Amino acid sequence: MSRYADIPKPIRSGIVVVDPERGTPQRIIVLQFNPDTLERSLAPQSAGGSGDAGGGGSGGDRNEALRLKGPAEESWKFTAEIDATDQFEVAAPDGVHPQLATLEMLVHPTSAQLREASRKTRKGTIEISPIEMPLTLFTWGSKRVMPVRLTELSISESAFDVNLNPIRASLGIGMKVLSVSDLPAGHRGADLYLAHLAQKERLAAAARGGRPAELGLGRGL
Repeated sequence: MSRYADIPKPIRSGIVVVDPERGTPQRIIVLQFNPDTLERSLAPQSAGGSGDAGGGGSGGDRNEALRLKGPAEESWKFTAEIDATDQFEVAAPDGVHPQLATLEMLVHPTSAQLREASRKTRKGTIEISPIEMPLTLFTWGSKRVMPVRLTELSISESAFDVNLNPIRASLGIGMKVLSVSDLPAGHRGADLYLAHLAQKERLAAAARGGRPAELGLGRGL
């Protein structure tokens, strides 16, 4: 028996495309390798004026200095790698074309949707609503599952087979976390965001609190 048999298999990060009405997964995209680093940024939605980036500058109402209009605007960035030569058990006659196309379709309407919009235009439809995309979730382990919208997808292809199919690629992916400020009330994505926020609250409650003495302060501030 291998001495590595008891080592747990790492959980993969990925993207889940969900039907927003029924909540059923339409497609699950598992990242081949977990990114080594994640870059996250949070911008508070302050209720004050616009004197600074946080909206709480000198031009704002002092009574609003500690008020928030809603949850912080959160964005994620990371680099993902795809390598067809690292998946010997999976045939890859098209290289990593299928994986790239799957990710690219997260930011494209389908050809059928575009044809339908064109048909309505030719019929003289006065108002054509923007095409609605499926709900997209990003998962980073069980403690981070959140609705997102892709804001950036840059692709660098670095190797090709004899038919010019890419066999290795590096992807720069940027996402905005969709909150209750972005989604209508009752939307499944809004409920998933609230569950994501509640998970943050549970993790924050588990952190050890400090004492005033550790900061050189007395009991009363």
